[in-house]
Amino acid sequence: MKRTLLLFALLFATTFSAVADKGMWLPSLISSRIKDMKSKGFKLSAEDIYSVNQASLKDAVVLFDGGCTGEIVSEKGLLLTNHHCGYDAIQALSSVEHDYLTNGFWAMNHEEELYCPGLKVHILVRMEEVTDRIATGETKEEIIAKAEAEGIGYRAKVESMYYGNIAYLFIYREFNDVRLVGAPPTTIGKFGADNDNWIWPRHTGDFSVFRIYANENNEPAEYSASNKPYKPARHFQISTKGIKEGDFTMIYGFPGNTQEYITSDAVEYIAKLSDPLKIHFRTERLDIIGAAQAQSPKTRIQYAAKQANIANAWKKWQGEVKGINRLGTYDKKVAYETKFRAENPEKAYILDSLKAAYERNMEGYFNYELFNETLRGIELQQVVAIAKSEKLSDEQKQAAAELFYKDFDVNVDRQLAVAMLKEYEKYSSFISEELKALFAQHGGAENYANWLYDNTTLGTLEGFTVEAAKSDAMAEFVAAIAPIQKRVKKYTYRNLSNIPDIEQWFRPYVKALMEWDKKRAFFPDANLTLRVAYGKIAGYEYADGEWHLPQTTLEGIIAKDNPEIYDYNVPQALRDAYATKDYGRWGVDMYGKYTVPVCFIATNHTTGGNSGSPVLNNKGELIGINFDRTWLSTMSDIEFDETLCRNIICDIRYVLFVVDKVGGAGWLIEEMGL
Repeated sequence: MKRTLLLFALLFATTFSAVADKGMWLPSLISSRIKDMKSKGFKLSAEDIYSVNQASLKDAVVLFDGGCTGEIVSEKGLLLTNHHCGYDAIQALSSVEHDYLTNGFWAMNHEEELYCPGLKVHILVRMEEVTDRIATGETKEEIIAKAEAEGIGYRAKVESMYYGNIAYLFIYREFNDVRLVGAPPTTIGKFGADNDNWIWPRHTGDFSVFRIYANENNEPAEYSASNKPYKPARHFQISTKGIKEGDFTMIYGFPGNTQEYITSDAVEYIAKLSDPLKIHFRTERLDIIGAAQAQSPKTRIQYAAKQANIANAWKKWQGEVKGINRLGTYDKKVAYETKFRAENPEKAYILDSLKAAYERNMEGYFNYELFNETLRGIELQQVVAIAKSEKLSDEQKQAAAELFYKDFDVNVDRQLAVAMLKEYEKYSSFISEELKALFAQHGGAENYANWLYDNTTLGTLEGFTVEAAKSDAMAEFVAAIAPIQKRVKKYTYRNLSNIPDIEQWFRPYVKALMEWDKKRAFFPDANLTLRVAYGKIAGYEYADGEWHLPQTTLEGIIAKDNPEIYDYNVPQALRDAYATKDYGRWGVDMYGKYTVPVCFIATNHTTGGNSGSPVLNNKGELIGINFDRTWLSTMSDIEFDETLCRNIICDIRYVLFVVDKVGGAGWLIEEMGL
């Protein structure tokens, strides 16, 4: 076993040294990349990026709310992330009377900062390889328990890399007292909304401001009025000097999911079956929700976060399919596998085994995805789960129900149920006998869905009681889909290729590739663990004869401004600043005009989870907040192409301009050391 691990480590080091800009590198191993980074302009050391012996840049990066990244920018725990990452928290604090989504929110002192119940951030203490410990019989649970006993608020995870060839322990501090400090109006933070999502040129001020609080000993603690702003070991210095084409950039964050090493079978499944059908289902859901939001300000607020969550992946998948087809990814994979077979005939059985495993599992995984996109989208079933929970008291159940109904409209849910049950009836091979019987009894899925909502008493909070929920028509529906949920549970993995029956063959396959293809960049797939990626500021050719510059400006916002369209109706303060050219210290001469820089693009390899990540210059200074990719880049989860792939960043100067001139929160700028 030790010989195998040593061989793998040597191969890992070899492939590390021969690689282009693509890649998501483990920070504890970043010393292997420093020579290349310095050749591209980086000025710091590996120890500056990651260290367990002294404060380093890693101590200023946080995992935000379990799915995004954030960065600490002051000695008092001030935290920047994306507006769309803080969206759920902002929405939860909003109401018709206090519509922080539409109008924004700015605290003018610590006392005005708003506690966000349930919001957590995690700061990495250290990461270490534990492959040997597991090989000698120690379980993941034992490793985690020992790690979490080391400190107050410690949380640990063991994650596999390269499909289980290597295992790493990640130890975090978990902070539960996080407060909203500032958020721009939605028409800045979400400017352009779905129309502009994944698009370049971009003009979105996608940022929000939070603060981490700790107890008197600077330790993680539950919310208390006596808690104090957290004092971090390190925070990012901010640079307002600006950027130019070709400048070095580095991104430090928690990318969530890539599939660099999947075979042609998986690519075909994604591009021809999975993505197209998920796009179809989500189009229906978005049309229903959008129509309801347009009719009611209350519904618009209730469904704002839900709509945004549905729409983000919906548009991403569209770009992913286009990118896969444009690059010919499937054909490339086939050619690569054919060459591997020809040059490694003794290992061709691995590809045969992979293909057979895909064939065994593809239908089941499709039904798992179908269940998630259709039946799970019917929200009212959640109150049945609340009523039947054995972990909650009746008082807690009532409180949970009140929270649920705050952001629920039964008429919207009825329309969604009708549409999704019809789709499920059409596509699923996993329909339970119980659900089939209900469809047959009522003359099909559509009639059954309408009957269900005609006969439930749970449509409003007033109709909810714990006992009623247990015997309601909706409880019968929950029971009917329970067998389906049980069948698809075995397929609950991040991707089709992570199903154990398939993944077991990727372990020898990736190892064989590393032994064979010495020139390829082998970095572990993203799995929401801390990574470093680096590249440069760069425009790109969007289409023949259409070159996109790497920077956008305030002029682009004003050109799109339209008071009659909600997503483009910018705040009057922004119009006034533009009209008077009152840009303060954030104004620059660019492209032959006096303006404010808004967004820029770079070649950093990113994915979901990198939202909110700090984008740094060659000195490790914060120059922007990552928030998106271009539409042609969304296939980079599967194939990264440096000529096409660009990540989109909100320029820190625009962030500061909005805080100053729109929010009037100059005290925050002073706190950031500016």
